[in-house]
Amino acid sequence: MSAPAIELVRIDKRFGAVHANKAIDLTVDQGSVHGIIGENGAGKSTLMSILYGFYEADSGEIRVGGKPVRIRSSADAIRHGIGMVHQHFMLVEPMTVAENVLLGAEGGAFTGPGLEHARSEIRRLGADYGLVVDPDATVGDLSVGLQQRVEIIKALYRGANILILDEPTGVLTPAEATQLFEVLKELKRQGRTILLITHKLKEIMAITDRVSVMRRGEMVAHRATGETNPSELAELMVGRSVSTPARAASQAGAPLLEVDHLTVTDARGVTRVFDMSFSVHAGEIVGIAGVSGNGQSELVEAISGMILPASGTIRIAGRDLDAGMDAADARRLGLAHVPEDRHRMGLVTAFPAWESALLGHVGDTRYGQGPLIDIDAAVGDTADKMQRFDVRPSDPMLKTANFSGGNQQKIVIAREFETDPKVLIVAQPTRGVDIGAIEFIHRRILDLKQAGKAVLLVSVELDEIFTLADRILVMCGGRLVGERASGATDQNEIGLMMAGVETGRAA
Repeated sequence: MSAPAIELVRIDKRFGAVHANKAIDLTVDQGSVHGIIGENGAGKSTLMSILYGFYEADSGEIRVGGKPVRIRSSADAIRHGIGMVHQHFMLVEPMTVAENVLLGAEGGAFTGPGLEHARSEIRRLGADYGLVVDPDATVGDLSVGLQQRVEIIKALYRGANILILDEPTGVLTPAEATQLFEVLKELKRQGRTILLITHKLKEIMAITDRVSVMRRGEMVAHRATGETNPSELAELMVGRSVSTPARAASQAGAPLLEVDHLTVTDARGVTRVFDMSFSVHAGEIVGIAGVSGNGQSELVEAISGMILPASGTIRIAGRDLDAGMDAADARRLGLAHVPEDRHRMGLVTAFPAWESALLGHVGDTRYGQGPLIDIDAAVGDTADKMQRFDVRPSDPMLKTANFSGGNQQKIVIAREFETDPKVLIVAQPTRGVDIGAIEFIHRRILDLKQAGKAVLLVSVELDEIFTLADRILVMCGGRLVGERASGATDQNEIGLMMAGVETGRAA
């Protein structure tokens, strides 16, 4: 039998008081898809960062193909045939696909011959693995799914036989995720080894051969995928049974969010939302379903005061969000907003956690009067939020960038949920979040509904929409194409509406 593709032996890593990896053992077979799951902050990304050379372990051994190796940088990892596709892509958007693929692997001062070779290889890899993308396309003009293809091509171009994918479907539409899985199956058929980090147990069951479970820095279980099930894996991840919260019957009151004939254009003058009208009542959750890029982002940004609509009216708790009013005005009217992209709009990762927890709320009297912030009060308030929302580690002074993606999301969730809003807009609330945190966040959203708040939920996850929403609005091409009571439809019908297919049934 061939040696394992990867063996990690007693890998240990500390960051100050945080013991991120505790004597981890892991064996990954050649030509397999091996899943690694665990809660946010369990140490998965740290472990993969050690394998890829971003960090060096304090102790332990890495073996590639049965031979001990020392990996001190990503260049070392690449030399040993290891590539990594990160959750947040490492691409230069103004450059072409070929230029991005070649970047860092130019091979000399003259890039002309290298670019032509890169174009040829991109076409070959596209044909061999189903990764078709135009080598001369500008990366910033590509969909998220195609940008991810570029990242995979970059790794394969550099000779990767072992490919690490960190939360690869976190920003993909369902159709893009299906396409990615076909690519991974083809890579496996041709002998490549895949390490898949994901929170989505459906994906683990669908694509992997084996799965390893981490909890609080330790490796707690290894399973053949065919010999386990999602319930067992969920319990291994969080150390307890996990249940889906029940959606209570809606007791809708007065409308707290009203959108009338709203039209939104982008910075280039392209219309993204066309004449859209709907309302969300007190004690109600309304879900917006749609393939990413169909106007949901622009709709949310207009309602939250981040951009000015071209026409139409937005009313929060009976008061108009007039032209010239901004996000701060929307907050004063009683709106809270969890943005879809926590890095671009929700956090400043260079700030300590307590500063990120203040964003948009610096003038709150809890943190002092006038222009000066009571830092002790702000730090104490953040520490309390961290305890209530199970942010790990619960250290307000820790740099925001040093939290896992899921714990960064909890910082944003805690900041917005704790303002006692009348209206909550929550976009992609559980993107990149583990199953235990998903259960927690869903319960908190349902608690706000029970407290009489109006919740507008935007999610590409239909499971999430059906778990939480009382009514479902479907967007396609910037238009509202249908509305259904969640108990009177199914995912198949909503999926058809998302694709612009007329179902022949009245709303």
